[in-house]
Amino acid sequence: MNKVTMQDIADALGISRVTVWKVFNNYTNVSASVREKVLLKAKELGYTKGLAEVDDGVLEKNVSLIVSRPNSSTFWTTIIHRAAQELSRHNVNLMYTYVPSNYSEDFRMPSVLSNGTVQGAIVLNVYDKRMIGQISQLSIPKVFLDTVPEIQFGELQGDLVLLEGFHSTYQITKSVVERGLKRIGFVGDIQYARTNYDRFEGFCRCMEDHGLLVEKELCLTGRIGIFSYSREINGFLDSLERLPDAFICASDFIAHTMQLYFAEHRERIPEGIVVTGYDGRDEYAVGKLITTAEVQTGVLGKRLAMQIVYRMEHGDAPYELTYVNPPVIYRDSVLRG
Repeated sequence: MNKVTMQDIADALGISRVTVWKVFNNYTNVSASVREKVLLKAKELGYTKGLAEVDDGVLEKNVSLIVSRPNSSTFWTTIIHRAAQELSRHNVNLMYTYVPSNYSEDFRMPSVLSNGTVQGAIVLNVYDKRMIGQISQLSIPKVFLDTVPEIQFGELQGDLVLLEGFHSTYQITKSVVERGLKRIGFVGDIQYARTNYDRFEGFCRCMEDHGLLVEKELCLTGRIGIFSYSREINGFLDSLERLPDAFICASDFIAHTMQLYFAEHRERIPEGIVVTGYDGRDEYAVGKLITTAEVQTGVLGKRLAMQIVYRMEHGDAPYELTYVNPPVIYRDSVLRG
């Protein structure tokens, strides 16, 4: 039997012998995907010369972080940073791949997602139905953090991690009802994200279970533009001749926006008003005042990293739907002018 050479490996892969030589001499200007292919082919053909001396780093994998607006808040950046840390422990690099917030007909998926550069993807802060559909069709392993209500779990070709919203918001609403408050509104775009929809459902169920009416005029649940939250929420509050006793907000950001409104309209809340949130975000002063569901972003980032590592290693395993249940932190929640 003829001795296997570097040229044999190169011919089998359709690449140059120089590239194969660079791999076995630990050159850094060769992509991780090419390095891995060379090493796998070498083992397959029985080429072992120098294989043990090849730096373990050449077996690194790349995971794409498919994201829109990654720096929109510390909520997202903390998740991303912790995911990158955890992936590095598994010899996996995290790479940014930006996609626009809204899909357009001239959009083309970045080639890095299909040319072998990355071996998996974590998808977060992407809330456009058509964009998620395009990403779902990619052949690489995928883990989604949240999705839009129009897309069911069975339609996603990947794992889905969701922040639990129904029961946590039920408990938040219950804590408000038990204070004797009856006229309660809800603010949050329930078509934006699956978990927002679940939070509204939890609110409605709690109101129903306590014999209280969900007054539509006290709820802002329609589409809210990404860059027009203040204007639309302020307009909604201006339209209410009489404010409710409390507002259940789908996020701390919404509660923060309402706090700014009430700071400018103190006459509307002479005795204060109860407002709750969701996320537990320290970047807003209101986060220290209100009842909220505290999302442990660092733990969530680690969980996403662990899931994509599992998915890359077990590509044939059934897709998984995972709920992460944030603890509810109860506070006074009264905003005063």
